[in-house]
Amino acid sequence: MVVRIKSVGIIGAEVFNVDIEIDASMGLPGVVVVGLPDAAIKESKERIRSAIRNSGFNFPKNKLTISLAPADIKKEGTFFDLPIALAVLAYQGLFDAELLSQFLAVGELSLDGNLRPIKGALAIADSVRGDKILLLPKENELEAALVKDAKVIGVESLIEAVEVVRRYPEGLEFAHLDKDTLWEQDLQYSLDFSDVKGQRLAKRAAEICAAGGHNFLMIGPPGSGKTMIAKRIPTIIPRLSLEEIIETTRIHSIAGLLKGNLVLFPPIRSPHHTSSAVSIIGGGNPPSPGEISLAHNGVLFLDELPEFRRDVIEALREPLEEGLVRISRAGYTSVFPARFIFVCAMNPCPCGYYGSKRKECNCSPYSIQRYMRKISGPLLDRIDLQVYVSDIDAKDLYGDNGDTCESSAQIRKRVEAARRMQLERFNGSGIRLNSQMRDRDIKRYSRLSKSAESILRKAVDSFALSARAYNKVIKTARTIADLAASDRIEDAHILEALNFRMTVL
Repeated sequence: MVVRIKSVGIIGAEVFNVDIEIDASMGLPGVVVVGLPDAAIKESKERIRSAIRNSGFNFPKNKLTISLAPADIKKEGTFFDLPIALAVLAYQGLFDAELLSQFLAVGELSLDGNLRPIKGALAIADSVRGDKILLLPKENELEAALVKDAKVIGVESLIEAVEVVRRYPEGLEFAHLDKDTLWEQDLQYSLDFSDVKGQRLAKRAAEICAAGGHNFLMIGPPGSGKTMIAKRIPTIIPRLSLEEIIETTRIHSIAGLLKGNLVLFPPIRSPHHTSSAVSIIGGGNPPSPGEISLAHNGVLFLDELPEFRRDVIEALREPLEEGLVRISRAGYTSVFPARFIFVCAMNPCPCGYYGSKRKECNCSPYSIQRYMRKISGPLLDRIDLQVYVSDIDAKDLYGDNGDTCESSAQIRKRVEAARRMQLERFNGSGIRLNSQMRDRDIKRYSRLSKSAESILRKAVDSFALSARAYNKVIKTARTIADLAASDRIEDAHILEALNFRMTVL
């Protein structure tokens, strides 16, 4: 008798169906797994044998053949422990094998029969929807329940999974997530913009960056506050929408970073400058998401930008433009979302003090030029806001200027108002932020006054702006206008956008 059960595998961010079949034959007791299994799956037979016995069941003394179809796709991971164990128990007549046709099971078994959490539960639930009942580890139940219409049951052990199958269709309770409670949770940030003294221009740029999703470069001497400002940008970005929560949680789930929680707030990723291209862009075999995908709907912060390897910096160009990254391997291509706010900081020279009022620079003109050339023109052209962050004035540092630094909560209110305008403007267009506007969207949604259009044309001629830079100035001006609650882009908006666009390199 052949026993069948459905499961799934994951390659990159894509989920594919796997049919598991079990048959027994005469011969010495043993287990053979066929269908291009990796080492983790080949070793699973020992985990499954111990889990079944320690759960109080018997393991067959026949020769078992386990087939994973389709046989031409390599299967990887520990998803298949639970479905194989259920199929083995059904083969022994512990319950009707036909019941397994109503379920899709995934889960890794420990030797005592308990279930361990898996990667990619949200992606799996999204692929199954309501077609079958998804049986998975209890710790993955919350993220899987995010998917609308998914029939999800979380179990803690093999014994509990057997009881669920036996009870079908009576007495089954599917996991339910009250999505309204997601917005009742509040994150208490340990960082706040009120800690940043002075630097009004850089803080204004950070506000525009958060409001419209614009890329942001800060250049200045050490200790001027570049890193402080960058790390506080997530505190002024509004919390994620339900759609963004699902998108972001899915990527973190595939990467195995969730640990039972959902991603409710914009993530910030800050890799070290020694990181490899694969760790930042994504890749490997099998492909896994990199830092740019883990920063999806959040912030990617690269501190000391010129210290990163040249191939890493240049590999950012396509994701910044397209909002995704394609990783090709023999036979398949994995696509990971990568729409993030790119924030970076750097010193103006190798010693860091070129242009500083506090300390003299000892770098030669050649070394300064060589240092600056580490940032290519094409990458710089993709950065909307470019700000020189000068040394902090002593009066700002001591608080003698009489100014009170705004808190993140105060700035976030203005950012939220600007983003609400963008959501209303782009409703149904497939984009959410001004920085995501395409050429046709710019013409439709970014109306300039005649004088503002004249200013922009003169700037294009005077500063030799590229077509991309021209569009980015308009996008930035559109965000500045939104912060001012203006439907039309006026002279002041376009002038401020041009001021942030004029490269500091």
